[in-house]
Amino acid sequence: MHYLTVSFTHKNTDISVREKLSFNSEEKSRNFMDKLKICDEMNEVILLSTCNRVEIIASISNCQASLNYIFDLLSYISDVPRDELEGRADVYEDNGAIHHLFTVCTSLDSLVIGETQIAGQLKEAFKFAFENGYCGQKLGRAMHHAFRCAAEVRSRTDISKSPVSVSSVAVSKAKDLLGNLGGLSALVVGAGEMSQLAAKHLISSGVNVIIINRNLEHAQALATELGELASVAPYAKLTEYINRYRLVFTATGAPHSVITDDMVEEREFSRYWFDIAVPRDIEVKGHEGLHVYAVDDLEEIVNRNMSLREEQAKIAYSIVGRSTMDFFKWLQSMCVDPIIKEIRDHAKECSMQELEKAIKKGYIPQEFQEQVAKVLHHAFNSFLHSPTKNLKDVAEKPEADTVVQAVQYIFDINEDQTKRMNLYKCEYQMGGIK
Repeated sequence: MHYLTVSFTHKNTDISVREKLSFNSEEKSRNFMDKLKICDEMNEVILLSTCNRVEIIASISNCQASLNYIFDLLSYISDVPRDELEGRADVYEDNGAIHHLFTVCTSLDSLVIGETQIAGQLKEAFKFAFENGYCGQKLGRAMHHAFRCAAEVRSRTDISKSPVSVSSVAVSKAKDLLGNLGGLSALVVGAGEMSQLAAKHLISSGVNVIIINRNLEHAQALATELGELASVAPYAKLTEYINRYRLVFTATGAPHSVITDDMVEEREFSRYWFDIAVPRDIEVKGHEGLHVYAVDDLEEIVNRNMSLREEQAKIAYSIVGRSTMDFFKWLQSMCVDPIIKEIRDHAKECSMQELEKAIKKGYIPQEFQEQVAKVLHHAFNSFLHSPTKNLKDVAEKPEADTVVQAVQYIFDINEDQTKRMNLYKCEYQMGGIK
């Protein structure tokens, strides 16, 4: 069994390609993962798709065959040439895949270092895959350790203090452009998590927020939660409202643009529109005084954020590195413990069989069976003490796999007997994912 991750992010893939790769509906995600599971080499899979990344996280039996299948399938559904996908993707295997997973979960690989949304997005992706049968214990154990690593980073560093998100960066960019936003009005299109965050940051800066969403009930619920500076407008008035206000923030889950050239009317005042959705919500060109910023245009503020958090990021990376090593030590111990139990069970079984034979042949009186059984138990425990200790010690060393395979061969422990090595009892439960 191997771990494999194919990663497309803001670091290696521009937004125009990420739009084609994005999975913005459960139906599209399910269809893709159904096709992935057809591949014999793919055991389990989790799909993470956000505005800044598409990650295919898998447990596989053959790396090259799985990669070929993934790139062929992605090329087919996205209409992006396979050669381009291979040239852009970052591919991680085994230790590298786990280290990358932990880095993503702790937000160290995010566009905005320290943002708090990614761990929740990863949990949702895991929850979806788990509940729909796309992943089980092989990826489950890695995911739970990733969440634990993220929790440790949050508790031991200040990297997530004063939480930052793409939405907050967009509002910061608006402040850089316009100065004090207090008293202005802004249109927020969408009522999902990114829209909610943008609205909250705007309101905290004294901005009056008008929310437009296809589902008016969802928009009203968000406005109620946000308070008196928030109001709602019907989706039918989208064209009117985008031409009325200087500030527009969009973050819908639409698979296509919701604001297009034919909706834009010329105005004498400058306008600043922030499109924080992938695929992008806004598709306009060449209107005087209209400035459109997409996710990838916020790099200046992101770089400022990274420099402020650099020292904390170093601490976080050290935690990720140690957590990665600890995870594989844990995996190795999970392999050793069932083998030790199998050897002890076999020793006990052989001892009891020989005791029964001795009693039947009259070598040992029946009334002494219990006492002799105790002596035999202590004898094989004493005999197995050193091998057991040595086997547990070697589990933390690079040569563990070779030693384990040798022990399996010597004691004739076959694959069926050790298949539980891939099982574990996780200290977390799916019900704990929120």
